[in-house]
Amino acid sequence: MQDINRRGFIAHTGLSIAALGSFGPLQALAQTSNTLTMAYNVDLPTWDPTVGPSAVNPTIQSLYKAVFAQFVDQNPDLSFKPDLLTEWGWNADKSKISLTVRQGAKWHDGSPVTAEDVAWSLQRAGDPATGNPIQFMWGKIANIKAEGDKVTADVKEFDPAFFKWMGYLTGYILPKAYYEKVGKEGFEKKPVGSGPYMVEEFVQGSHMKLKAFKDYFGAKPTFENVVIKFVTDPSARVAEVESGRSDMTVEIPIEEYERLTKKGFGGTNAPVTDIGMIFITNVEPMLDERVRQALAFSINKKALTEKLMRGAARPIDTLDAPGYEAYDPSIKVPYDPKKAKALMTEAGWSKDKPLRFKVQTTRGFKPKDYEVMQAILGMWKPLGVEADLEVYEIAKHFELRAQHKLAPAAFYNWGDAIGDPSTSTGFAMFGPSPHSAWKTKDLDDRIAPLWGEKDEAKRIAGYKAVNRYIAEHALVIPLFQYYQTVVFRKGLSAKPHGAGFVLPQAVHKA
Repeated sequence: MQDINRRGFIAHTGLSIAALGSFGPLQALAQTSNTLTMAYNVDLPTWDPTVGPSAVNPTIQSLYKAVFAQFVDQNPDLSFKPDLLTEWGWNADKSKISLTVRQGAKWHDGSPVTAEDVAWSLQRAGDPATGNPIQFMWGKIANIKAEGDKVTADVKEFDPAFFKWMGYLTGYILPKAYYEKVGKEGFEKKPVGSGPYMVEEFVQGSHMKLKAFKDYFGAKPTFENVVIKFVTDPSARVAEVESGRSDMTVEIPIEEYERLTKKGFGGTNAPVTDIGMIFITNVEPMLDERVRQALAFSINKKALTEKLMRGAARPIDTLDAPGYEAYDPSIKVPYDPKKAKALMTEAGWSKDKPLRFKVQTTRGFKPKDYEVMQAILGMWKPLGVEADLEVYEIAKHFELRAQHKLAPAAFYNWGDAIGDPSTSTGFAMFGPSPHSAWKTKDLDDRIAPLWGEKDEAKRIAGYKAVNRYIAEHALVIPLFQYYQTVVFRKGLSAKPHGAGFVLPQAVHKA
């Protein structure tokens, strides 16, 4: 079997609870020797990590990975490593796959993890009826069989990124017997995984309490108890840490990060695979290429990253950022306000005849997300654009995107922890994908042949050509690659993870 473990890329990533006293008894749990308390930037909509829109939210994966083990895992440098699978690979002609299941792993109810659990999880993921948003990937195998510690399957349709997805979104193994016994509702009430922590308490919109699983097959976590508070407002997250109510937090403005670290707090500010971008939806007024190009040319990305983001991001012009396998530095979308104004005038719009449309953005989900979009609207205003800026929660974005009902322009951060072009350009821009906003035949015809291309050099060259086409026609507006800020109290240590994971099991005492 061909071993697919390899380095992918070395640089990734509600309800506002702002009141300091809102958690009552939870306050006492911060800074105890056996308890880690985190103020997290997103709520958890569901406990099933394999279905629904939340399953493809990269930010939520840290919460899932604390409770559920995956087929394979990733190191901080994004190289792959064993998790519940110890070996995986293709046969010589890539017509079959073979998996070896870890022996001795247990579910949180004490039962053993078996090859049958792995086979069932794959079958369930590939069944369109289950609602797995990556079903079109998992459905590319068939005749899944479990025997001893082995799982085999036939390849219906070759996909070069198949094994990478086993360590990515929806790549989780669930307990077959337990899930079939309690059903969907029962699993939500009492989720059972095989990861380092068990769920003790969960209050949606407020917090979760986790307890270390004594029979976890991996390294024993430093902290026996973990409390994760869902705090979607960034200023409230800063207050949580500064007041001592939480031990650590994520995704705070860079100026707050600098202020807290100067005060003696620990922290990391490192590049991650998240991309700040503006989805363009193929509706009016975006059907006019001149309008799209004018909007793209008028954005001063350098000013956004240096002045607003204070160097905690770097400008990009394609959805394949530096380090991604199909990154092409020769693809450029220049800042050219004069050309932008000329294009908009040619399209028939000006200050005297303004173009009005809705723009959507999150606020506080990522550092400066709302402020970035405010600044961009200011850059568009000289073109005659009078946009209505609507704030929505990230869950609403996923809902609208799945229904193809996003506004003509919508801010989002795209995470591609495996650095493969199919999971950046492919899924974000291919019309049949539930994750795309731009859906047109000309682009689909360019992407479609690349999904099953077995010649890797040809596949990567193909995606580079697609990225150039997208940039030339302004079918999406990439803005910058993020750096992720993490702040923690003195006495803790936490190394940055290239995928942007902030895992409680990876936090240690200094």
